[in-house]
Amino acid sequence: MRIAVLLEDRCQPKKCNHECWAFCPPVLNGIECIVFDDGTGKPIISEPLCIGCGICIHKCPFDAIIIQNLPAELEVDKIHRYSQNGFRLFRLPAPREKQVVGILGQNGMGKSTAINILSGALVPNLGDWLNEEPTWTEAVETQPKGELRDYFNDILDGNVRVAVKPQYVDHIPKQFTGKVGELLAHADERKAMDEVTAELGIDHLLEREVGELSGGELQRLAIAATLLRDVDVYFFDEPSSYLDIFERMRVVKILQRLAEEHRVIVIEHDLAILDVLSDLVHIVYGERAAFGIFTPPRTTRKAINAYLDGFLAEENVRIRDKPISFVRGSTREEAVGPAILEWGGIAKTLGEFTLTTEEGQLHQAEVVGVVGPNATGKTTYAKIIAGELEMDDGWCTMEAKISYKPQHVVAEHDCTVREWLDAELGNRWHQGEFQSRVVRPLQVDQLLELNAQQLSGGELQAVSIVVCLGREADIYLLDEPSAHLDANSRMEAAKAIRRTMETNAKSALVIDHDIYFIDIVSDSLLVFEGEGGKHGTAVGPLPLKDGMNRFLKGVGITFRRDHDSKRPRINKEDSQKDRGQKAAGDYYYS
Repeated sequence: MRIAVLLEDRCQPKKCNHECWAFCPPVLNGIECIVFDDGTGKPIISEPLCIGCGICIHKCPFDAIIIQNLPAELEVDKIHRYSQNGFRLFRLPAPREKQVVGILGQNGMGKSTAINILSGALVPNLGDWLNEEPTWTEAVETQPKGELRDYFNDILDGNVRVAVKPQYVDHIPKQFTGKVGELLAHADERKAMDEVTAELGIDHLLEREVGELSGGELQRLAIAATLLRDVDVYFFDEPSSYLDIFERMRVVKILQRLAEEHRVIVIEHDLAILDVLSDLVHIVYGERAAFGIFTPPRTTRKAINAYLDGFLAEENVRIRDKPISFVRGSTREEAVGPAILEWGGIAKTLGEFTLTTEEGQLHQAEVVGVVGPNATGKTTYAKIIAGELEMDDGWCTMEAKISYKPQHVVAEHDCTVREWLDAELGNRWHQGEFQSRVVRPLQVDQLLELNAQQLSGGELQAVSIVVCLGREADIYLLDEPSAHLDANSRMEAAKAIRRTMETNAKSALVIDHDIYFIDIVSDSLLVFEGEGGKHGTAVGPLPLKDGMNRFLKGVGITFRRDHDSKRPRINKEDSQKDRGQKAAGDYYYS
């Protein structure tokens, strides 16, 4: 089965010479394999007439065409197709009683489409894009007997009510103006607002304006509003974004309790959280913006290990060129050079909050991960090092040149990504080494003709990382670079940061809450401790294992290494392994 996809946002017929049509062999032989839409001027590709030569793919100056051969057996698994040359989805995950079902895969693979179908908001057309009014009866009849058919029957009979926590919680202030309590009262169908807000630690925010909330507070608000709905199925899209590890583990416990009485589906890119949260996981793979294929459910450990390995044995499909590997921290310090940044006794007061630091050093070719609870001063420290804030007391060597990526990134100029990169980096981003080490792994080369102000959160984050790493600097300071990135992009970003530091003998400070990300990227850790919003103290940098032990002891969780992939895994609370490691003071088992 051959599919032809046109990426509408990239295709720019007014800026090209119709190369896709001019060089197409069937067209040259008088066969109308490619014609042009009268309204948009964009090409329409006939899949039955396409011979799969791939010439149009390489000739298109904007990389707007995807031609892909797929297994013929997928023909019967078509769920939805948006247009003749639009995105198409194969198979769906099935919500299960008393289980948390996880979804793992790259952005742009159809996870949102799947949620829209399972929530009843979108009726699947089963690949017949000309059918303008598909029915649930048709959808039910095409499904084999099983959980998904039963679920579609429930939707058809009106027996399923659904609540969806949105992915981009920073959009909430644009959609609702008012106080937190007013929003939650409107959503409180279960009459449980006091219980839920206390459980999520936002009961003190009820009189706060929604527009004044931080990212983490907005995330907990969105989770609370979803939990307060009285429905049958709950969907949570990236519930861990902006949350620290304390809050992530709190959400894990809440969702697991919820699954005891309801069906719960979670899309999550923090693999440590997905691992401890989910009972089963569907992997979704394919080609971004072209097609997505959901696999049957696997056990959580098996699914995550297969995803990291990049090979799905049951499907005999490779979804990544190389596996993602985890390096033991004890082998990393050998290449660390002399100190290039030193500080000590830094103190800063902002309102009621006070930050202090001990003495510390950052060395050449070293990556220091920065971890700690929210609101304990990590971003304040970063801004002091970057020169955006002045310290009240203490000292810091300021000779090193710093490239800083802030926590919240925005595209300030109305231009294409290519123009943005040219303005920030000149010709540097075109260089082969930087292209292969940073630009291509983060797939920024596929965004060049898009308007910067229309990028998704993940795309904007990827471009911002490229801009930060592309500048000439001694120290690269990145605040929450994993935010909005999918699991694959997070791992690629971590490796890109490490490769840049090792190749150029530069240094980096990386603030993040994703333990997998921190494990891959870090040589050592700067640990922030204290009480959120009141005081924070920076300790270190410490060797990776020592830093993790100190940090995780404060959280009260232990990690072990997976036997096969060597990835960190959270131990079940009060399990034999958990009790044994806590007794030995070995919270981070490396």
